[in-house]
Amino acid sequence: MDRGEGLIEIVKYSPENKRLWDDFVEGSKNGTFLFKRDYMDYHSDRFQDNSFLIYRKGKLYCLLPANIKEDVLYSHQGLTYGGVVMSDKCTAEGILDVFSSLRNYLSNRGVKKIIYKPVPYIYSSRPSQEDLYALFRLNANLIIRNISSTINISSPLKFIKDRRAALRKGIAAGLLVEESDNLAPFWRILEDNLAGKYGATPVHSLSEMENLKAKFPGNIRLYLAKKEENVLGGILCYITENVVHAQYISASLEGKECGAIDLLMDFLIHEKFTERNYFDLGTSNEDGGRYLNETLIYQKEGFGGRAVCYDTYEIPL
Repeated sequence: MDRGEGLIEIVKYSPENKRLWDDFVEGSKNGTFLFKRDYMDYHSDRFQDNSFLIYRKGKLYCLLPANIKEDVLYSHQGLTYGGVVMSDKCTAEGILDVFSSLRNYLSNRGVKKIIYKPVPYIYSSRPSQEDLYALFRLNANLIIRNISSTINISSPLKFIKDRRAALRKGIAAGLLVEESDNLAPFWRILEDNLAGKYGATPVHSLSEMENLKAKFPGNIRLYLAKKEENVLGGILCYITENVVHAQYISASLEGKECGAIDLLMDFLIHEKFTERNYFDLGTSNEDGGRYLNETLIYQKEGFGGRAVCYDTYEIPL
């Protein structure tokens, strides 16, 4: 008998389970607001949801936020990280049962492989890497490893000389930091920078982010550096129990010249979010982690960021 047979029941998510799903995320040991259905479903037109509620011995045991494309199950292409969302009840043995049953369930339905993104450890309220052990037992292959630069807020490293000099410029220029619900001025700066430097656009449109911010006002917050009423730069933060994640960072040419981002970083790390554990500045990679943007990571490391890996695994079925 395969592990999990008779113990595990896998139920595909449907909208009538929304409350049950969200309540489980809220009480989980490694879930964040990104797994709430109002966040996941904002891009349901782009991804075919194939999420699961997973029961063990008749009780809801864990969730798997996922989408399916052709014969591959992804956890989840629309999210920075994914993986199994676990309750405190989850154990190494129990998660082995879950993965064994999930593999059989999906294989019987024509799925050829799973692409799996575990939740980085910094986001967990309690240890929750049982899934990493299960991946090892399944001979999963590490296919992507991105480096995110993360600051330990309780004992932050000192800004390097360049960043301290830029911070002094911001102070001397009389820049002010404020929180704002008006995303539009910042989004114009962000779009101009991405278009000019990379020929790209933000992952979220302005209207999408405005809608998400309205649904998660405590979790999605914008901080601006201004000179009088002129917005020179900003950092849009995703705030979870342990982590402040800088989802978008951008400054105008004038803002870059007078240290707008440095002033914001100093405020957020050393004043605003001292009760959080980590400030995560995001990844600096392309090509599945094989290319490191050394200029970008130099800036992040200059604020005291050090490496936390965002991994992706392939599980053949």
